[in-house]
Amino acid sequence: MNLLLMREKANLTQQALAERVGVTRQMISAIENGASPSVGTAKKIAKALDFNWTRFYEDEDQAQPPVQATL
Repeated sequence: MNLLLMREKANLTQQALAERVGVTRQMISAIENGASPSVGTAKKIAKALDFNWTRFYEDEDQAQPPVQATL
């Protein structure tokens, strides 16, 4: 899951998202750079950006459909 892309798609700055969620801008930056948020924070961010909070904890490799080889 790419929080940066989702935040930019929602046309929000890190500061604006942080204010909506009730965390610091630095926390949003850390999550965008790979830190795992607490479940509570994940739920708040997901609600603010309208996606399922469990996406924070999905394995990126499993989230992609398998590539089919052509012969």
